[in-house]
Amino acid sequence: MANATKTQNGAPAKSAPAAKVQSPPFTAQQAGIIAAAWLLPGAGHLIQKRWIRGFLLMAAIFTMFICGLKMEGKIYAFNTGDLLEILGFFGDLGSGGLYLLARTMNWGHGNIARAVADYGTKYIIVAGLLNIVAIVDAYHIYIGKKR
Repeated sequence: MANATKTQNGAPAKSAPAAKVQSPPFTAQQAGIIAAAWLLPGAGHLIQKRWIRGFLLMAAIFTMFICGLKMEGKIYAFNTGDLLEILGFFGDLGSGGLYLLARTMNWGHGNIARAVADYGTKYIIVAGLLNIVAIVDAYHIYIGKKR
């Protein structure tokens, strides 16, 4: 309260109500950017001609996902029995097309006999989470919230 503005009689000044900011309507192009960025990591940036950022994100996500598979990491399927498996599923699902390809090809069963397989599982999950961050970044660039 020490920094609050006061009127001449010492009472706190009333501030004007904040103007409500209206966001533009959600368009099919925005949905296309999001879908492309989810299916192919880095594509949301590449569509917007952000070549360096797009290729760096693509390389990072693909590398992490492939290294996770090579370390025999587990690809989670949807399972309502265990909270950690549900979280792992949503992390994996963030990889988009890579996740769909891995599930289709029946990759990523995990190998509990090898300690490095647990690291592989984490690599796969983090690749999906990084792709989610990349999707949000591409969307913010598209709507002009970020350069």
